[in-house]
Amino acid sequence: MFFPLPSDLTKNRPQMESCRGFRMWAFVLMCLMFQSGNGFYLPGSYPHKYGIGDELWVKVNSLTSIDTEIPFSYYSLPFCKPEGGVKDSAENLGELLVGDRIENSPYRFKMYTNESEIFLCQLEKLSDDQFNILKKRIDEMYQVNLLLDNLPAIRFTKKEDYMLRWTGYPVGIKIQDVYYLFNHLRFNVLVHKYEETNVARVMGTGDAAELIPTIGKEGSDKPGYMVVGFEVIPCSILHNADSVKGMNMYSKYPSPIKCDPSTVAMPIREGQPVTFTYEVTFEESDIKWPSRWDAYLKMEGAKVHWFSILNSLMVITFLAGIVLVIFLRTVRRDLTRYEELDKEAQAQMNEELSGWKLVVGDVFRAPTNSALLCIMVGDGVQILGMAVVTILFAALGFMSPASRGTLITGMLFFYMILGVAAGYVAVRLWRTIGYGDKKGWISVAWKAACFFPGIAFFILTTLNFLLWGSHSTGAIPFSLFVILILLWFCISVPLTLIGGLFGARAPHAEYPVRTNQIPREIPKQKYPSWLMVLGAGTLPFGTLFIELFFIMSSIWMGRVYYVFGFLLIVLILLVVVCAEVSLVLTYMHLCVEDWRWWWKSFFASGSVAIYIFLYSINYLVFDLKNLNGPVSATLYLGYSLFMVLAIMLATGTVGFLSSFWFVYYLFSSVKLD
Repeated sequence: MFFPLPSDLTKNRPQMESCRGFRMWAFVLMCLMFQSGNGFYLPGSYPHKYGIGDELWVKVNSLTSIDTEIPFSYYSLPFCKPEGGVKDSAENLGELLVGDRIENSPYRFKMYTNESEIFLCQLEKLSDDQFNILKKRIDEMYQVNLLLDNLPAIRFTKKEDYMLRWTGYPVGIKIQDVYYLFNHLRFNVLVHKYEETNVARVMGTGDAAELIPTIGKEGSDKPGYMVVGFEVIPCSILHNADSVKGMNMYSKYPSPIKCDPSTVAMPIREGQPVTFTYEVTFEESDIKWPSRWDAYLKMEGAKVHWFSILNSLMVITFLAGIVLVIFLRTVRRDLTRYEELDKEAQAQMNEELSGWKLVVGDVFRAPTNSALLCIMVGDGVQILGMAVVTILFAALGFMSPASRGTLITGMLFFYMILGVAAGYVAVRLWRTIGYGDKKGWISVAWKAACFFPGIAFFILTTLNFLLWGSHSTGAIPFSLFVILILLWFCISVPLTLIGGLFGARAPHAEYPVRTNQIPREIPKQKYPSWLMVLGAGTLPFGTLFIELFFIMSSIWMGRVYYVFGFLLIVLILLVVVCAEVSLVLTYMHLCVEDWRWWWKSFFASGSVAIYIFLYSINYLVFDLKNLNGPVSATLYLGYSLFMVLAIMLATGTVGFLSSFWFVYYLFSSVKLD
């Protein structure tokens, strides 16, 4: 559809304006593609300069496992605690929702100062409960997650000729029914020399940084370093318990410690003391501070990822183009033949070509449960808008993994703001179906504000009770529950009602044809129409199933997902394909004189959610086959159901709105007396 400009503007508008617009979009697309491969990010953090000998403190995050998907607090296991007590770090809403619990730890380094045989603490005797919980966490393959200067600890292991990267290290290992604990850690900190002078000096940790001007200060020319890498090697060392009695934390262990990760020597037994030690080395690296996250953002099988995505995009684009061309030619031919005939010939043609022209008096008949349809379409607009805006900001680097929780926080923020769009679309569609009647618009707007959030709240509350029962850090605290409810009813609901008010005042779309009082009888179909509706979801599913694998691996396998540029392109392609599939199916239904297209157009594209849920079950059975326990499986299926519901509303909305526009355009083009 083209929107003409006033003639006085078009006369003086040079052609270079369109070229400039094209260059701008090309630049944005190149940025997104570059972002997909190199993972640059724009805002959010600054390099932290540390002088030689400055203290660096390691922080700990929740214990995680891909076998249970239930996070636990680091100090739920018998580990050494800091001398000043355990303190929580300030966390944002997104971190709390994903189960992160960042706390301080006793591990202390001094910048560019290598230290070895550092005694941390000794647990006198393992109690029965401590012994059993350690065994359970080792069986469940829990990983310890450490942070230094906001960088997660990374561990490298060699398998055959490949070097594998892992974040964190295992609590222990089981060999021949004997449990061994990793009680000695060898840290390797990669640092890069601070090159700029006379700039703001940043002191502090990743959670709070203080800018201190260095111009004119004495000692500002002293060498400083930035942390660009954090590696850990866990070892199991059998210490002499008697030799460390009376030793203070950070004292020198009395004998040399040889850390060999290929051997284990510290079996755990009930009533036995456990000694913890560590060592740290600093290594100057060529890695610059903006590139320090590259080791985490490199996905395994990157070439397969790139070529699979590009191949999928090209194939689906080609198929969608063919469908669109055939579709437009067919409709245009029907319209041309219909309009060129006189009235008698039109009547004869109607008898010969029983098709969409015969349902002209029923095509805009109000569907059953029209209020529910309006509510679901309004919520779908809200979810789709949130997804597009969030992925766009993430693709441009505003939600980098260095800023934990910003992705979830951004999604919540955009979802609440877009409540205006949900209320507007739901109420305006309600008025259009009701021929301009404003009665009941407040009820529709209120239900639109509560429908999807209410279902999500029910699912997440049920899953939260399971996490509470497991004493997991993934359980949302009660105070956070109160905050979420306040955000819902104090921000999201009022904004949705305001959008509904705008929708009630906006002019409704007037139908181009009149609706008969008596519904036309629908001929008996050879095949059930809902069978085609369910099968229509296969084409949209084909656009995203490859990307879906990487997203699922990121969520459930602990891998970092950061190719948001590709994800944005896949999302745009998914919207186009959903619209085309729904258009084709709506046209097919009208051609067989089935005028009940409203709900079918919604579920034609929304049925992709069924295939995504089936794929989630397949992923659970074949890729997460080590997932143990009914609680873990219930959590997985619950979160999958929540994701599938959101996808159904978003894709169904795209299909319905495109079909509504098509039906409106199609019957506006027919000349009727």
